[in-house]
Amino acid sequence: MQGIDLHTHSNISDGALTPEDLVHKAVESGIHTLALTDHDSMDGLKRAEIVADEKQIRLISGVEISSQWSRPSTKKSYGVHIVGLNIKDRDRLEQVLVEQKQVRAQRAIEICHKLEKILKQDFYPDVLAKVDGVADRVTRSHIAQVLLEKRVVTRLQQAFDRFLKTGKPAFVSFEWLSLEKTIQAIQDAQGIAVLAHPTKYDLSATNTRYLIEIFAKYGGDAVELPPPSETASTRQMIDRLIAEHGLKVSIGSDFHGEHMPWLHLGRVPAVKEGQQGVWESFI
Repeated sequence: MQGIDLHTHSNISDGALTPEDLVHKAVESGIHTLALTDHDSMDGLKRAEIVADEKQIRLISGVEISSQWSRPSTKKSYGVHIVGLNIKDRDRLEQVLVEQKQVRAQRAIEICHKLEKILKQDFYPDVLAKVDGVADRVTRSHIAQVLLEKRVVTRLQQAFDRFLKTGKPAFVSFEWLSLEKTIQAIQDAQGIAVLAHPTKYDLSATNTRYLIEIFAKYGGDAVELPPPSETASTRQMIDRLIAEHGLKVSIGSDFHGEHMPWLHLGRVPAVKEGQQGVWESFI
């Protein structure tokens, strides 16, 4: 849907632009409805809203919450991101996010400790500088950027592939909020719960189907459509699951900035006939 982007990041989490500059770029890109969805934080919303009011662009209050789920048959935990959109009771959701931020800050410290043991170098001060010293804003992307700048890796993705992904030597597993509780927290705050980028978790097709099934079972509202770069067969699978479980759809670029040039602000997937967009219910 041209002019709508419901998944973006500022430098309050792992984006490159300030909340204000993100809104300016959205206006330049022809976007009329923008959601700011920083990781486990709504701290940039008020700043973005000031510019959005000046530029007469609709800003949707949002957040992307780190969560987890598991299959009873294997008891293995999987990470998942749930986007909350059109949050009306921010104070209520902030109570949940305070705990998430504490987990995020501690996780970053432990990752950097592991990296120090492996690479004989303390990266944490440089990582902390990336977020202006605010420890609970650190994401793995910030750590990857430092590894790139220190020439430990030659590409951002290589940092994840060598050190930061599940099963790699610097990976740190943490107990994020459960999928069910994440959905409930968003809806308790009078928001819309969206399963973010369902094809980007390195899951098998079977596990992707199961994830969407339990997301719907727990009362989730919508699924973010796969990006245009995905194969036609992958898009068809997601479309079938959305229809099967009676879910709405959301569209977003997951824009971060120039350090992730494959994600373009405003470049979102096309909505198919019969699919109902979450933006239709924004009030």
